Amino acid sequence: MNRDFILKGTFCDCGEDRALRIRAGFGVCEGGVCRGIFADIPEKYAGLPMRDCTGMLILPGLVDLHVHASQYGFRGAGLDRQLLDWLNNYTFPEEARYADVGYASEAYVIFAGDLRRSATTRAAIFATIHTDGTLALMDLLEKTGLETRVGKLNMDRNSPDYYREASAEASISETARFIEEAKGRFTRTQPIITPRFIPTASDELMRGLGALKRRYGVGAQSHLSENGDEIRWVAELCPWVKHYGDAYDQPGLLGGDTIMAHCIHSGDDEVALLKERGVFVAHCPRSNINVMSGLAPIRKYIELGLHVGIGSDVAGGDTLSLFEEMAEVVRASKMRWQYVDAQYKPLTVADALYLATRGGGAYFGRVGCFDEGYEFDAIVMDDSAIKSGMTLADEARVERLIYQSGRCVLRAKFCAGREIDLA
Repeated sequence: MNRDFILKGTFCDCGEDRALRIRAGFGVCEGGVCRGIFADIPEKYAGLPMRDCTGMLILPGLVDLHVHASQYGFRGAGLDRQLLDWLNNYTFPEEARYADVGYASEAYVIFAGDLRRSATTRAAIFATIHTDGTLALMDLLEKTGLETRVGKLNMDRNSPDYYREASAEASISETARFIEEAKGRFTRTQPIITPRFIPTASDELMRGLGALKRRYGVGAQSHLSENGDEIRWVAELCPWVKHYGDAYDQPGLLGGDTIMAHCIHSGDDEVALLKERGVFVAHCPRSNINVMSGLAPIRKYIELGLHVGIGSDVAGGDTLSLFEEMAEVVRASKMRWQYVDAQYKPLTVADALYLATRGGGAYFGRVGCFDEGYEFDAIVMDDSAIKSGMTLADEARVERLIYQSGRCVLRAKFCAGREIDLA
């Protein structure tokens, strides 16, 4: 596939300071890497093919740092329950069905297809405890052209008999097999170690997963400090730890290649540890509100220098649309500022766009903007169907795009310079 080309249009991204940048001109992609945005095409690139997207908004591809592929079938269901009830009554029964690779494959076809057609170009994904079903998901994702990290879940305690691994040893062995097979089989789809959360992963299992992380040099992902009952449960199960995050740190699962979803109720010591280890926080406000977990202090985390991105967290979240999630990022921060903590001002649309692009993109390397040397991830958005008697400035069009994304059309999508089939 030719990854040398030029897009003409209005490029919208964020700088390191999270400020929105609008640049009309020509974006050059060479070998899948952005060479810059230019007012005129430089002579040395004059021979590259050009696509004219005049009048459209070109944004960096969006990054979903936390989504459950195996829960996609029941998105929008069961959201009248809090987290632990929701897991027991909806999540565990459905995920158990993925032991049947045929069932898993049929369900994952739907998920992978919808993710491909969305504005998301990169994602960190949870599957189930089933190795072969998870590999089937990775096969499908590899064909999409997206860049993903996919985890086989680890669960050896505190879950139903019908959905629990036989032992810590069995879980560790299957995870090693999963990593071995995935490492040699895929290019854009890589394995990531994935204990569901501390309540369903024994101490022996967590130590074994830490050893696998060091052995194979892969990342890790899980959930942290999402729900009050969950946090109290962890304190009962692991009375020797300083806080919930320490239960991941002691076995060696926290680092710069680790994603922790939610972190709604993290205390100061836990936050300091996340910063020290370089952990990425996946902020999932839609899910947090749906299952009544709380409003995360994201402005505080940003000002403290933590790495923060956005996750759809389907099916706690009810949509794969990260545009809708960005709108929820802003709304949730307003509610927190107004009713919980007035110390930190609400997040802006520019902040939300930053989190969905550069913030989460940093997990994948130089990803998330149109600066020279960054991988060329781009989405071309047509907002012409939104009728108005007003002529909006481009900055206002970006804001409207986030809040009115359902009325806009994704015309083209690129990941590391590869055009993604949207059919």
